[in-house]
Amino acid sequence: MGAQAFPAWTEADWRKAAETALKGASLDKLVAKTADGVPIQPVYPPGEGPRALRAGGPWRVIARLDNPDPREANAQALDDLANGADGLQVVFAQAIGAYGFGLRRADAETLGLALHGVAFDSGSRFELDLGPDGPAEALAFAARVREVGAEPAISAVSFGLDPFAAAARGPFPTDWATHVNPYIDAALELKSGRFAGPFFVADARSVHAAGGSIAQELAFAIAAGVALLRALGDAGVAPDEARRMIAFRLAAGAEEFVELAKFRALRILWERIEEACGLEPRPAVVQAESAWRTMTRRDPYVNVMRGTIAAFAAGLGGADSVSVLPHTLAVGLPDSLARRLARNGQLVLLRESHLGFVADPAAGAGGFEALTRAFGEKAWAQFQEFEAHGGLPTVLVEGAFQKAVAENAKALKRDIARIKTPITGVSAHPQANEPPADIAPGAPDPQPFPAVDGALARIRLAEAFEALRDTSDALAVKTGARPKAYLVGIGPEPVHRRRVGYMRDWFETGGIEPVYDGEAASPEDAAARFKASGAAFACLCSDDETYAAKAEAFAAAVKAAGAKALLLAGRPAGELEPGLRAAGVDDFAFMGGDAVAGLTGLYKKIAQ
Repeated sequence: MGAQAFPAWTEADWRKAAETALKGASLDKLVAKTADGVPIQPVYPPGEGPRALRAGGPWRVIARLDNPDPREANAQALDDLANGADGLQVVFAQAIGAYGFGLRRADAETLGLALHGVAFDSGSRFELDLGPDGPAEALAFAARVREVGAEPAISAVSFGLDPFAAAARGPFPTDWATHVNPYIDAALELKSGRFAGPFFVADARSVHAAGGSIAQELAFAIAAGVALLRALGDAGVAPDEARRMIAFRLAAGAEEFVELAKFRALRILWERIEEACGLEPRPAVVQAESAWRTMTRRDPYVNVMRGTIAAFAAGLGGADSVSVLPHTLAVGLPDSLARRLARNGQLVLLRESHLGFVADPAAGAGGFEALTRAFGEKAWAQFQEFEAHGGLPTVLVEGAFQKAVAENAKALKRDIARIKTPITGVSAHPQANEPPADIAPGAPDPQPFPAVDGALARIRLAEAFEALRDTSDALAVKTGARPKAYLVGIGPEPVHRRRVGYMRDWFETGGIEPVYDGEAASPEDAAARFKASGAAFACLCSDDETYAAKAEAFAAAVKAAGAKALLLAGRPAGELEPGLRAAGVDDFAFMGGDAVAGLTGLYKKIAQ
C-alpha cells in the first residue's frame, strides 16, 4: 500500500478533531505556560532556527566523587571508571553541587587517598565542583596531577573556578575586583602550568536550585561568562584565549522539552556574545547535572526516571557531559547500587539507544525551535538589563536578582502545594508505608548548606509534603498508628467513586491513612461507621447533585459523632457552602486547592 492511500491530514484537521474531543472547549485549554510566560502549544508547524554549535559525538558520562571519607571515595571512583563512567565530578564540601557531602579538605593527603590509582592523562574527564576556597582547591588538584607524573597538557580537567558561587552562600561581595582576583591568579597559574582548561565555569545550577526560571538561569550563565571575559581582559588575556578558559554548567530538570530547548538556547546565546566580541563562534564547553530541586526523599526510586529524563534532555540539547545525581542523594550518601543506576541509565541511552550520535537532533522541529527562540529572547532581554545596571556583579550586590529568583520559587511552591504540578510518589500516587531507602553503609550525616538572607537559597520542591509525612512518621512511632480519615461514601459507589479515589491520594500525600468501606446508607450509618473506624477525621465524598440533597444531614451526623475535622471532597456551588459549614463541614478539598495548608491544618487539630 503506497503513501497515497493515506489521507493527507493538515493542522486544521487536527484542530477540528481536538475541538471535538474537547466538546467545544477552546484549544487554549491545551496551552501550558512556563514560569517565564513562554506558551507551550499543543502542536507546532516545522520550524527553522540557528544550529547550536557543538563539538560532536556522544556526551560524556560523569560520576560523582563526593564521599567525605577519601578511601571510600577512591573505591567508588575506581568502580565508576571501571564500569562505564567517562570521568569524575570531584566534589568538595560546601560546593554548589555538594548536597551535604564532598571532600572536606584539599590537602595532599586527602587528594592522594581519594585519587589513588586514578589516571589523569588516559582519556578520563575531571570536572571540579569547588567549595568556598575554590582557588586553593583547584591548585591542590593540579598539584596532585603533577605529583603522579601525569602530563598536564593532556589531562582533561575542567577546574571549575566560579567566583559567582558566592551568590549561593550569602550577600555577594561588594568589591568585585578584590573578590575575583584570586580566581584570575589561580587560572593564570594553571594555564602557565600547561593545563589546557577550561579553568572557569559560568555555573547557573544555584539559580535553578533556588527556584529560578529558565530565562533567569540562562541570563545568569551568559552574564557570568561576560563578566569573566571582562575580568580576564583586565588581566591582559586576549578575547579569543579568554573564551577558551570558560565552560558552562546548567541543571537539567525532568521536563524534557523545555530542558532540551534550554541547553540549545545557551549555546546560541553564547555564540551571539562571541560575535559581539568580534570572534568567530566556536563550540562552548557545556556541562550538565540533573536538578537537585526535583529530587525527592519519599519514593526516591522515581528519581531514577527523573535523572534519566534529565540526561536525555541535556544530552540531546547539546551538553558535552552529564552527571546524574544518584537517586537516594536527598536521603543520604548513595550506595553502590544508586551510583550504578545513575551511571547505567546514561549508558543505556548512549550505547543501546545510540542517542549521542546525531548533532543537534531537535533542529527543524517546530516545537523545539519555537521554545529555543522564546527562551533565548527572554534570557537576552534579562541579560541586557544586567548590562544596563553595570553587569552581573553589580546586579548581585544590589540583590534584585536574588529576590526575583525567590519570587519565582514562591510561585513554584504554590503550584506544588496546590498539586497543580504533581510530584509522582510524593503529591501524586504516594506509597503510604514505604520502606526506608538504602544508603551507603556507615554514611555520615549530610552537612547543611546554610540558608542566608540575600543568597540564592537552595530548595527541593517536595519538601513541604515530605515534612507532613515526617510528622506522620513521628506520630506513628509515638502512638503506634498514623492518623486516619474516614471517607464517607454518599450514594451508590459509581456516584462517589471518583472523589473517594481523589481523597485517598490527597490524604496519603500528607501521611494520613484513608479508611473507606463502601456506601453509607444513611447519616446514622455514616456516624456509626466513622466511630468504628477509629479515625480522627472524616471526609464526605459524592457528586454535586447528591451533596445538594444529602450532604448537610450527613455532615451533621458525622460531626456529632466526634470528628475532629470534617472535610467535603469538591468545591460546592456558592449557595451550598453556608449550609454545609453550618452543618459541620470545616473545609473543602478540591483540585487546585492548597493541599499543604489543608493537611497542615489537620495536624494542628491533632495537637489541640
